[in-house]
Amino acid sequence: MSNITVCARFRPLSSKEKRNDGDSVCIRCIDLEAFILKDDKEDFVFSFDRVFYEKSEQADVYEFLVVPIVRDAINAINGTIITYGQTGAGKTYSMEGPGILECDEQKKGLLPRVVDELFDSLSRLDEAVEYSVKLSMVEIYMEKVRDLFDLSKDNIQIKESKSLGIILPGATEITVLDPAEALQSLSRGIANRAVGETQMNMASSRSHCVYIFTIRQEFSRDKRVKSGKLILLDLAGSEKVEKTGAEGRVLEEAKTINKSLSALGNVINALTCGLQGKANHIPYRDSKLTRILQDTLGGNARAALLCCCSPSASNASESLSTLRLGARAKHIKASPRVNCSEEKCSKDYSVSSLPVDESCARILNRLRGRLNIEDVKLLEELFILEGILFDPQSVEELESDNEDLTLQTISSLQEALVKLISTVEELKRENRILKAKVDAPTKSDAFCEVAQRSSVCPNTISGILTFFYHWLGHTPFPKC
Repeated sequence: MSNITVCARFRPLSSKEKRNDGDSVCIRCIDLEAFILKDDKEDFVFSFDRVFYEKSEQADVYEFLVVPIVRDAINAINGTIITYGQTGAGKTYSMEGPGILECDEQKKGLLPRVVDELFDSLSRLDEAVEYSVKLSMVEIYMEKVRDLFDLSKDNIQIKESKSLGIILPGATEITVLDPAEALQSLSRGIANRAVGETQMNMASSRSHCVYIFTIRQEFSRDKRVKSGKLILLDLAGSEKVEKTGAEGRVLEEAKTINKSLSALGNVINALTCGLQGKANHIPYRDSKLTRILQDTLGGNARAALLCCCSPSASNASESLSTLRLGARAKHIKASPRVNCSEEKCSKDYSVSSLPVDESCARILNRLRGRLNIEDVKLLEELFILEGILFDPQSVEELESDNEDLTLQTISSLQEALVKLISTVEELKRENRILKAKVDAPTKSDAFCEVAQRSSVCPNTISGILTFFYHWLGHTPFPKC
């Protein structure tokens, strides 16, 4: 078990803040781990793993907060880095720097530093290890998950796998071979991100942006496979409408952003305020954001949270809200583990593969008690032909979110039955034509036998499906 690493970062005062409030600030430094925040009513003392004040460097934040998680990801332990805070507090600057392709080493953000660290560490691995790095990039905009590498995929579903955890089937995955290629891909995705202008920020993020690196390593000597997932999440900022001046579409975006951030706060509260020794409902499904973070918040991943704040007295209440959430998040316990399989996989399975349907085997066993062996074999072949029954050794077992596999099975069987009946009718028609042409009794008998067998086939399948429906408690569909 390990706790989430939580740090606070205060950006310098903006020109607007200096113009409106002078140089007054709401924080007073105690040391590198604690400080006092003053609002209109009282003083609050906060203590975090590390506090980065106005003069802190990007490299300082990276070395303390991010490097341990990147190295764990290379060692097949999932990790997540989150930037959180009020709009205009410096989240995107911390994550990307002035620009993802910015060459200034001093101002370079966490994301390009992660890319450099990944490839630098992987290049030093033993020659017997083959590795690959895949990159996905999505945003949560107006409660829809959009693929930033393929804008036609604007409503990606979130699913859960027993072995892989939370996944985004269908999201574009790009294999990147070096840091330059990775940064170019990131730059292309960032250009597609939803941004807008408010009174507090010229380029305010209107979505939560998720960067996903999947690092896979294959060890030829002992045939092991290690896979680590590294997620960087740049959250959209919480907003007060009276400060941002949002209206119209921007106002609707702000409402959705604030709602999802409230859901995040509720999940953190549920994880840290539950009764000891009792199971507590965690509302992960209340938003797409918390659903994606299900593994990170109390699951199989190491996590780091960077609370970005303004030091201005005019933003004291928003900074207080941000810091309170960070203080609660410090108490979340996670159980990260190494993702390693002993045998090398012979196939690269897609996350969208269907789960093994063990109920098919149970259905076939029950049918064997009522039907003859040939009919059961016919149904089993139909299951395999339609992709309903799979070899358990060749399919990754997944749990899909809000999908009814039973209805999918019935639908596939119904379609197969319609095709089968159509084929039988065609055979019967051809049989009648041939029968009229053949006068020999022996040949006539042979064709009659074929016709009789063909006419029985659809009735047999219909009987099987009717039993299948009754067994599941459904009403059978009308006969074709």
